[in-house]
Amino acid sequence: MRRDVMTVPIDHIDSWIFDLDNTLYPPSAQLFDLIDARMGAFIMRLLDVDAVEARRVQKQYFHDHGTTMAGLMRHHDVDPENFLVDVHDIALDRLSVDTRLRAGLERLPGRKLIFTNADADYAARVLEARGIADLFDGICDIRITGYIPKPDAAAYAAMVSHLGVDPARSLFVEDMARNLTPAKALGMTTVWLDNGSESGHRDHLPDHVDFHASDIADWLDTLPQPWGIS
Repeated sequence: MRRDVMTVPIDHIDSWIFDLDNTLYPPSAQLFDLIDARMGAFIMRLLDVDAVEARRVQKQYFHDHGTTMAGLMRHHDVDPENFLVDVHDIALDRLSVDTRLRAGLERLPGRKLIFTNADADYAARVLEARGIADLFDGICDIRITGYIPKPDAAAYAAMVSHLGVDPARSLFVEDMARNLTPAKALGMTTVWLDNGSESGHRDHLPDHVDFHASDIADWLDTLPQPWGIS
């Protein structure tokens, strides 16, 4: 179901909440490939397995627990801080400043916020590389949620509390369809960025998606005045 932008009211929105990875930059940047590789190497060292088995474990935990880290914590008592520091130790030269994205974000009235399963240090680096760090008013990361990832409802409760948002006046943009379901249950307006992310379609429930887009800057440009271009 693709709902037309004019059929879903947005004039009440005062909190614009964005996922980070593969949302505020395109999957074509392949930044997550670097993180994926570091996750695999971490698991190989941890479990003393080859690359094939490490990837199987990595993806199984991602699908079953929301993040690979959550699975490693549950099944192998991994220290989440060691994991976060290791896997996010990557260069960001694949990212570039996006002036159209920045312009679209600048037009949004109210607060711009980040809700990510990554950590805030990494998120800040990504926002800086995209030239939009100064536009955001807060970050809810995996530490704030007590290392509980989306789509667990507890993570959303922690986010609402930490960022001080009213779900009924909030809009959430996310490339993973399954992560929109808890947001919709809280009363948020939802945007699915259907841009080819790995497992992005998993558990897609059309009734939980208010806007269906493929590119964040394009979607921002469709919003009516005063949120979009004339």
